[in-house]
Amino acid sequence: MQAAPPPPVVTVATPLRDTIIDHDEYVGRFVAVDMVEIRARVSGYLDQVHFTDGQVVAKGDRLFTIDQRPFENALAQARATLAQTRANLAFAQGDLERAAQLVRQKTVTEQVFDQRTQANRVAEAAVRAQEAAVQQAELDLQYSDLRAPIAGRIGDRRVSPGNLVNGGTAGNTTLLATIVSLDPIRFEFTFDESSYLRAERLEKSGMNLASASASGGGVKVSLRLIDEQEFSHDGHMDFVDNVIDRSSGTIRGRAVFANSNRLFTPGMFARIRVPASPPYTALLVPDAAIGTEQARRFVLVVEADNAVRQVFVTLGQIVNGMRVVRGGLNPDDRVIVNGLMRARAGQKVTPQVAPSPPPPPPPPTPAAQANPTVQAN
Repeated sequence: MQAAPPPPVVTVATPLRDTIIDHDEYVGRFVAVDMVEIRARVSGYLDQVHFTDGQVVAKGDRLFTIDQRPFENALAQARATLAQTRANLAFAQGDLERAAQLVRQKTVTEQVFDQRTQANRVAEAAVRAQEAAVQQAELDLQYSDLRAPIAGRIGDRRVSPGNLVNGGTAGNTTLLATIVSLDPIRFEFTFDESSYLRAERLEKSGMNLASASASGGGVKVSLRLIDEQEFSHDGHMDFVDNVIDRSSGTIRGRAVFANSNRLFTPGMFARIRVPASPPYTALLVPDAAIGTEQARRFVLVVEADNAVRQVFVTLGQIVNGMRVVRGGLNPDDRVIVNGLMRARAGQKVTPQVAPSPPPPPPPPTPAAQANPTVQAN
């Protein structure tokens, strides 16, 4: 009679216990903190362009120059008129002083004195009006030299030198270029009402998203671009909207990221990861130890008599390659982590203990609102 084959050899390990934080993931876009449309405040012919399309400019850099000769002439004329009105004021003041002496001597009538007083007041008002005209002419000359109001990247010029530029405050002003700030940069995304409620209930652990803008630092978040595998860019929440959109049932959130290397561009898609729970202790097993039976997930556990038992489990997220088990597993269970295909429920096996994997790095304290490396399910 042929002897029965020996029990298959499998590798077992007890679940790893660790303190983790759950995360939610959302897709969104980068938006600039500041975006300015460059439009002229005065009309005239464009004379010079002082930048290259797509250049990074600093605040105060010259961008465009409108032909300044008409504004220089207007300023010279306003200054000349001001000098004339000041001369008229000096003459009116002299007349008033003489009339004041003569009226005390009864040489001129009170009516003449009143007339000269009124003439002096008119001359003073004319001087003040002309001083304002000079200031406006100086402003117009200054406005003909357009400078960057913010630091950032400027787009392409929309108007070439020699073209007429419509300025002013009306709606038909000419768009010359746009500037967007780059560092820091914002990331906007939307999340559903249930996620918002869950985030609201994290207030007791100091991780309430809705109060991020009031807390100063905001909840720590991480982000990855579409060509990246890891959430390697760290930032923080700075705003959650005050209204849930009725049509979509979502609410808008916003985070801020440093962008000193100018990798992020407004309009770019990315994926953000936001804390969804306070820190808690969980059991983790290698993701390769998880089996599937239709819609249910299970692990194979080796009993004290080396018999295999199938245990259905409730799973959570992945932490550093380890799967979080939310329910169904005990801390001292011996889980088959290698040789899953050689074992089945009720069968005897020969277990070998696997070396303990290094634990995931512990997250910082909840007060610091940690952001450990956690991958969503």
